[in-house]
Formats: sequence, structure tokens, C-alpha cells
Amino acid sequence: MRHLPELIETDRLHLARLKYEDAEEIFYAYASKLEATRFVSWPTHQVVADTNRYLRYAISAWQAGLEYNYSIRLKSNNRLIGSIGAVNDFGKYQFGYIISPLNWNQGYATVACKILIEQLQKLDDIFRIWTFVDVDNEASSKVLLKSGMIEEARLTHWYRFVNQGNEPKDCILYHFPLK
Repeated sequence: MRHLPELIETDRLHLARLKYEDAEEIFYAYASKLEATRFVSWPTHQVVADTNRYLRYAISAWQAGLEYNYSIRLKSNNRLIGSIGAVNDFGKYQFGYIISPLNWNQGYATVACKILIEQLQKLDDIFRIWTFVDVDNEASSKVLLKSGMIEEARLTHWYRFVNQGNEPKDCILYHFPLK
């Protein structure tokens, strides 16, 4: 079975398999920022130890072929600006991303999503690429549409976002049309 590469490059970005040494950059770039973590499934990190715990999980999940998580770095200066990853559910891949607020609205999320989707399509076991967003997350909806995703459904009271009081929120389900 083919796996995702540990390094993916675009004209502007390096996507590299997460490593322990990324912890402080991840924490300070986005994981500790409520404005960045508002729409994610995990709680905002309070201390770098929270980020270290996540990295232990992410690294072991990669080794098991269950998840593929990457740092997103600017090619120009190697600065970490976000992360992107995909969860493998027996060939059904859900992906998600997060970008540092300092780097919003510069096209980085779209570039990262497009290249990850391109790589996912090369996997032998793939039969679905999908994700979902809070209906209030208009910026991510725009990124997903620009990345070739298609809105599939609007789901009422579908997910509890821990950083939004854990109340059920309406979500939009997207998928990428595989050939």
C-alpha cells in the first residue's frame, strides 16, 4: 500500500511530517490562539505540554497509517504557519487544517488543501475525501470550494466544537469528487 510522502513542496510552501521539534512553533503560531482554534475539534492549548501530547499522538498515528499530519511552512523563510492532516478511515480520508491568524487571507490554506488532496488521490485504498465545517466558518468554506471540494449537505446540530461552549452547531459537509 502506498503512503503519503513525508515532505510535500509547492512554490510557496513546505508540508513536512510533524515532529517533536515543532512543538513550540505550533503552540505560539496557532494552537494557543482562541481565534485560530475556534472552529477545530480539539481544545485550545494552554501550555506547550498540551502540544507535546498532541505530537506524541500524531507521530504514532502516522507510523500506524491512521493519520498523516503535516506542518505548513513558508518556503521563503521556513517559518511554521499552520498544520494540515488527514485521518484514514479504511480508505475514507477526512482532512482538516489550521493556519496562524498572522497568515490568514494570503492563499496558504488553499494551496495546502489542493496539494494534500492531490497526494491523497494517489493512495491505493482511497474511495472518499471529505471534511466538514461550522456553518459560521465562511473563510474555510471558501477555501474548500477553491480547493475543488463540493458542498454535499448541511447538517443540523451536527458537531460540538469544544472551543465554542460545546453546543451542537450546524455544519456543512464537503467531499472531493474522485474520478
